Amino acid sequence: MAEKRDYYEVLGVDKNATDEDIKKAYRKMAKECHPDLHPNDKQAEERFKELNEANEVLSDPEKRARYDRFGHDGPNMGGFGGAGGFDFGGMGGFGGMGDIFDQLFGGGMGGASRRNAPQQGNDLRYDLRISFEEAAFGCEKSFEFTRNENCETCHGSGAKPGTQPKTCPTCKGTGQVRVSGGFMVTVRTCSTCGGTGKVVSDKCTACAGSGRVRKRRTANVKVPAGIDHGQTIVMNGQGEPGINGGPNGDLYIQISVRPHKLFQRDGVNLHLDLPISFTQAALGADIDVPTLGGGKTTFHVPEGTQNDTEFRIKGQGIQQLRSTYRGDLILHIRVEVPRKLNEKQKDLLRQFEDISSGKEYEGRKSFLDKVKDLFNS
Repeated sequence: MAEKRDYYEVLGVDKNATDEDIKKAYRKMAKECHPDLHPNDKQAEERFKELNEANEVLSDPEKRARYDRFGHDGPNMGGFGGAGGFDFGGMGGFGGMGDIFDQLFGGGMGGASRRNAPQQGNDLRYDLRISFEEAAFGCEKSFEFTRNENCETCHGSGAKPGTQPKTCPTCKGTGQVRVSGGFMVTVRTCSTCGGTGKVVSDKCTACAGSGRVRKRRTANVKVPAGIDHGQTIVMNGQGEPGINGGPNGDLYIQISVRPHKLFQRDGVNLHLDLPISFTQAALGADIDVPTLGGGKTTFHVPEGTQNDTEFRIKGQGIQQLRSTYRGDLILHIRVEVPRKLNEKQKDLLRQFEDISSGKEYEGRKSFLDKVKDLFNS
């Protein structure tokens, strides 16, 4: 199978192209290779498919963002606003292009049947901010969000109770009108009904004829232990209601984790800067180390520990998402040299220095030996 070309290359635009640039480029190139203008031309047909696949992704901000980040597999990862990817199913061949003609000429052949078919409702997004501990151990959260729902008065029809929407007199219920222009006949969305094929004469006063009203709802979500900053929880069916009996959209909960005062996270591992005195570093010591959740564990710092040495405490990290495995706590030793000493302390350190042979400082001895060799060479 031939490797797909870059979508920006297909449309002849750069990666900084605006939505309008992409729209103009698509219209221009699609008209040049439209199959109706090149009957029985397989190359034109394949070129037209390639253009529409590129436009399907780059004209959608969310699919475009996923494509920019993950390449051709990105749009198929799903996301807000429906499933990704480009699907030629249900087009009925190039004789009934529907949505493609909508973009080229403002209408579509056979588009009314698709518009009147069940459609999934819009997905919604909510940003949920939680603490570092809540992310590590899991929690349950309640939050309020707003969504469009079907009007309870008219049941989503937009018509005043006791009345029904009527067939659009302009398009006769097709949702489209045909316009002749030279050798081509274009199909446009009906401006009277907006493509729905129906008009509402007596509008519902509760929703002003829209069929939808804004409602504030409360959702309860279980945040799993081990979730990380930037990850998403999906609540199926909690988005906006579908159209023409279609299923509800989904609610995407974007997790934001507040930083911790002591710990830093790296996947399932935790990192902790542990300050110790130079005496503890030289002689060794048992030190109480804080652990996530408010507890502590005792760790033995060995004699002669140097600054920036790392130690690992097994099983004191973060629980892996949807697993019982737990990462480690990694200690970064920070040897602290005192800034203020009294005279007695200074005198004791001078005595220590006087009786030192120099062998106690391996790094210093190595450095001095190298300097000596340099000047004697």
